[in-house]
Parts: sequence; C-alpha cells; structure tokens
Amino acid sequence: MLRIPIAERPFWQKKAEEFGFEFHTMYGEKYWDESAYYQFSLEQIEQGIEAPTEEIHQMCLAVVDKVIKDDELMRRFCLPEAQWDFIRQSWLNGDPSLYSRLDFAYSGKGDAKLYENNADTPTSLYETGFWQWLWLQDNVDAGVLLPHCDQFNCLQEKLVNRFKEIKYLTPDRILHFACCKDTPEDRGTVQYLEDCAEEAGIETGFVFIDDIGRDADGYFTDMKDQVIHSMFKLYPWEFMFQEEFSSNLGKNNIRWIEPPWKSILSNKALLPMLWKMFPNHPNLLPSFFEDELHLATDLKALVKKPIFSREGANISFFDENTEVEASSGPYGEEGFIYQATHMLPKFGNVYTLIGSWLVDNQAAGISIREDSNPITQDMSRYLPHVII
Repeated sequence: MLRIPIAERPFWQKKAEEFGFEFHTMYGEKYWDESAYYQFSLEQIEQGIEAPTEEIHQMCLAVVDKVIKDDELMRRFCLPEAQWDFIRQSWLNGDPSLYSRLDFAYSGKGDAKLYENNADTPTSLYETGFWQWLWLQDNVDAGVLLPHCDQFNCLQEKLVNRFKEIKYLTPDRILHFACCKDTPEDRGTVQYLEDCAEEAGIETGFVFIDDIGRDADGYFTDMKDQVIHSMFKLYPWEFMFQEEFSSNLGKNNIRWIEPPWKSILSNKALLPMLWKMFPNHPNLLPSFFEDELHLATDLKALVKKPIFSREGANISFFDENTEVEASSGPYGEEGFIYQATHMLPKFGNVYTLIGSWLVDNQAAGISIREDSNPITQDMSRYLPHVII
C-alpha cells in the first residue's frame, strides 16, 4: 500500500461542476484531493479488506439478532423503549437494507482493524461509486496511469441491482428520498442515490426532512400532500426517535431505507458487543462499556467514543488515566464506550482511514480519507485509489 503523488487533471473543477459534484470544495477547503492516490495489490484488497469486510458484516448481523431479543441489551444501546417494537419488527420482517460502510485502520500489512460501522447514514457514495472511477478512467485514457490499473469499485452497479430487488418487494410504491436542508454533501449523496434508483426503474420523489408533513390520519406526506409509502432518509434513526413525530413511527406502513434495525448497527455499543461475542478476532479491537473498564486494566491506552457519535465528534484519548479531548461535538449525554487505542497508519504527514462499502451483504468498494489529525472528520480529504 503506497501513497503516490500525481498531477491533477486539467480543469477537473469544471468537470466536477458539469457532473454535479458541487461539494468537491467546502468552506474554502479542499475535500476532493487528487494530488495523490493510494496504490494496493490485489491481495491487499481481497484478503486484507474484502474478506474481513464480509465476515465482520455477518458478525454484526449476529449482534442484531442477539440484541433485539434482550431488553437489557436494548437499553445498553440507548434505544428508546417506545421504539423497541418498531425496531424488532423491522428485523423480524426482514426489512431490506441498502448499504453500509465499515471503517478500518489498515496499512497494507497485518490485519485491518475495525473502528466502527457506519450502517445508517454513511456518506461519500458519489465520490466512491462514480467520481473516483471517472478519475481512474481519465488518467488511464491520458496515459498517466497504466492501462491495467484497476479499482476496487463495483459500488454503483451493486446499488442499482439492489434497488431493482427493493423495487420487486414494493413494485407500486414511489420511493421518496430525504435529507436536511442546507447540507450540500447530503443533498449530493441523495441525488446520486435517486439516480441509481431511477436507473433501476423506480419512480422517485424528493422532500426535505424539514418539510415532511402529517395528515389527519397520521400518515407522513410530502410537499404535494402525497402520502409517503417508501422512503430513503439520510437522517439518523437516533434523531428520528427523538423527533415530535416519533410516536407515529411504525403506524404508517412505510418501508424505510435504511430499516429501523440499522439503529443497532450504527450504534457504538455494537463494538463492545462484537468483542464479547467474538473475542480476540483479528479484525476487532478490544472494546468495553463504561461499567466494564475493569476488564481493560491490561490496556495502556483507550479511545473514548460516544454511543451516538458521528463524523469523529466527541472523541477522547485515555493514556495512564489522563483524558485528552481530541474532538468536540454535541454527543455524549447518552454515554460512552471505550476501545483499545490503535492509531491510523501514517503516510508521510497524514493519517489514512479506509472505508469499506457493503451492498446487499457483499463488499462493494473502498473510499479513502486522510487528515493531518488522527481523528477523521467531515472535512477530511477524500483521495482515489488504484489496484496494480
């Protein structure tokens, strides 16, 4: 695994605008970065990332099956009791999932180590499934990269095929897509998924989360007062459960993407549960609930993570009983878990994180984020990759 400098494509910013990639630069800072790329061998991809991704995903599903059967574990995951039946029923019904992203620390040597499971609202889909593939094609066509360069990236194809399967389950429903207002990255992600769904032959609609209404019968509606029967929402379940309309969840026959049972997988409490159920697994880091820290006395350093944290918020490092806050944010009231410290690999002066995508239980590609800080956050740069 190498980080290799490369010349940027001439006028790539103009091309990005033509293709609707409006968030390649945000707040005056570069988000998409093609001044370098990461190079992998096929073995590193297949054995180092792809195989453990699919194995860990199955382990995560085993955790869900265990948690939904145990009230105490549902409390451990800080899931509101009023929503337990809603979550459980979605699992028992086999409500389909679209996608997930596992975040790994991996240097190309040794075992990839799982940091967390972004199973509910992972972003960077467009950059992964389309834009970095276009970067590869352009550089191969220009003779900058060798013709046999490849990329671990079948994400778009798998998304379209998965939408075809979802259409088969609900053939007569319009699939609404939703995200919050004033979030260019989220809107771009949702637009990309709309395009994939339309390619699969699904009729789509869009409504901002902020504009969803409710009719006299308690059904959710869009801005045209059309009842919503199926919805992809780029909005976390833990937020949904706290909204005023949460009492209507489960009472209006909506097929949700992602389904409510994903609230278990996108929860940091998943990490200590994985460690309990699959102790010493080579791709897992020792992880513990707050009341289990006595089990971690042989670990010299720990990372403290809020159960509902996103985008690397509210992370702290513990070393010899000293806490150092590494990132701020709005999370933490729900409690924390502790994970053994395993720093991201450094390539030069940057820390590198690998996101491994899954669609319909199958590994589908990778995204790479890097930062000068060891905590990957929302503005950490996105870089492309190749397989040699």
